[in-house]
Amino acid sequence: MRPMSMTLTLSLLAGLAAMTLFAGWRGSLPPNLVKGPRMIPWRVIMVVSAAGVAMMAVHLATLIGGVVSR
Repeated sequence: MRPMSMTLTLSLLAGLAAMTLFAGWRGSLPPNLVKGPRMIPWRVIMVVSAAGVAMMAVHLATLIGGVVSR
């Protein structure tokens, strides 16, 4: 298998960070009772994408040359 490149890692990191910020913003809005319940779980999406940001940050650190202990 070929390792993930620095460009792909940075692109995924930026995309996941943007998704985390967007989902955090949408999840913090007050509910609109006229429109009905929310059908998208924004808080869950925010937590999952924040976990992806953490994984990509660790991967980026290993690509740069940092040692991540087990």
